[in-house]
Amino acid sequence: MKLAVLKERYLDETRVAITPETVKKFIAAGHAVTIETGAGLGASISDALFKGAGASIVKTAAATLKGADMLLCVRRPGATTLAGLKKGAGLAGLMDPYDDPAFVRSCAAKGIDLYAMEFIPRISRAQSMDALSSQSNLAGYRAIIEAGVLYGRALPMMMTAAGTVAPAKTFIMGVGVAGLQAIATARRLGGIVTATDVRPATKEQVASLGAKFVAVEDEEFKAAETAGGYAKQMSAAYQKKQAALVAKHIAKQDIVITTALIPGRPAPKLIDEAMVKAMPPGAVIIDMAAERGGNCTLTKPGKVIQKHGVTIAGFTNLPTRLAAATTALYAKNLLNFLPLLSGEKGEYAPDWDDEIVVGANLTRAGKVTNDAFAVKKAAPKKPAAKKPAAKKTTAKKAPVKKTAAKPAATKKAPIKKAVPKKKPAKKPVAAKAPAKKKPAAKKPAAKKQTKTKES
Repeated sequence: MKLAVLKERYLDETRVAITPETVKKFIAAGHAVTIETGAGLGASISDALFKGAGASIVKTAAATLKGADMLLCVRRPGATTLAGLKKGAGLAGLMDPYDDPAFVRSCAAKGIDLYAMEFIPRISRAQSMDALSSQSNLAGYRAIIEAGVLYGRALPMMMTAAGTVAPAKTFIMGVGVAGLQAIATARRLGGIVTATDVRPATKEQVASLGAKFVAVEDEEFKAAETAGGYAKQMSAAYQKKQAALVAKHIAKQDIVITTALIPGRPAPKLIDEAMVKAMPPGAVIIDMAAERGGNCTLTKPGKVIQKHGVTIAGFTNLPTRLAAATTALYAKNLLNFLPLLSGEKGEYAPDWDDEIVVGANLTRAGKVTNDAFAVKKAAPKKPAAKKPAAKKTTAKKAPVKKTAAKPAATKKAPIKKAVPKKKPAKKPVAAKAPAKKKPAAKKPAAKKQTKTKES
């Protein structure tokens, strides 16, 4: 299989999808590796190092992609890159498909098999391929380092002849992979650490790292985790209770790290302006969810701002701020994933019976395989909705006619009943029939006629 690696063109992305170490292992497995010149410079890897490992270095992206069976990348590539890939080729990277579903459909239209590394199933067999975890781990570490830089005081307690410096109180909101590493790093640096999360399993993990757990532990809290290990969207009632607890706690914190993200949704708002106002002057908030809007209502994605004496950092790509380390881990994630896409002779032949391949795959053989990114069927549903609506209106008219007929029948029924009642009344009339012989009634009539004649 011919593997291609391009220089990342995503804004401010300094990572690369391959390292000299993984190049050697790919070649040992029978693959050929072609890398665009300068691809590794942001991660402190020169072309000479790649070439020394056995890779071919070419000058342009088009030359890199020519004849490639598989493109390995860090971030979602552009349309030009897709145009350079042959039909039936594979593409693997961190795709952020929720941000651009049209890209997924474009891959399907061009016959490219797309694999999103962040969709690798979270099972024990796939841990070595879990790029989302490897990158989040170092991002959590970096968040504390960034906080230490922005915070105007020391993190650990320092006792000197001139006096004592109090340790920084650090609060971690969201105890996933990034949050756990942030707790561990803050503890190593000597801070007093507390943490919160809606998932019950994290309470023990927080305690194991020497931090204190803070949360509203009600019935909803006990069932607040998905089968995939992600946090569920909590109800408005729970969020209100949690916000009240956090508001009291956050007012005493020097550093706050927020990590709460739900795949495919805007980041939940955990910190409002009132909470920021209550924080001590010089406090720092590192919003790791800034790429999806942020957990703080005041966060400006991609910017570091100050509000009410508090510094709020909205870094959108923390892993790239330590590219050499994150590249090393990410390249190994791809190295461990590739055997599932290779045949016995090293050709591109994905194992479509493997749950890891199926979980990561978004397009295959010209079709979108993940329903979340398929073309919406809203258009076909609209005409279908109109037809039943028309049927309902005709159905309504029919019963109206029937109901109108029924009252008419009910009116006739009492008339029929009244007739039999009158029949006995007619019988006495028949008995009085002899009284019809009243000549007196006829005689006056005759007299009237004579009177008219006389007149």
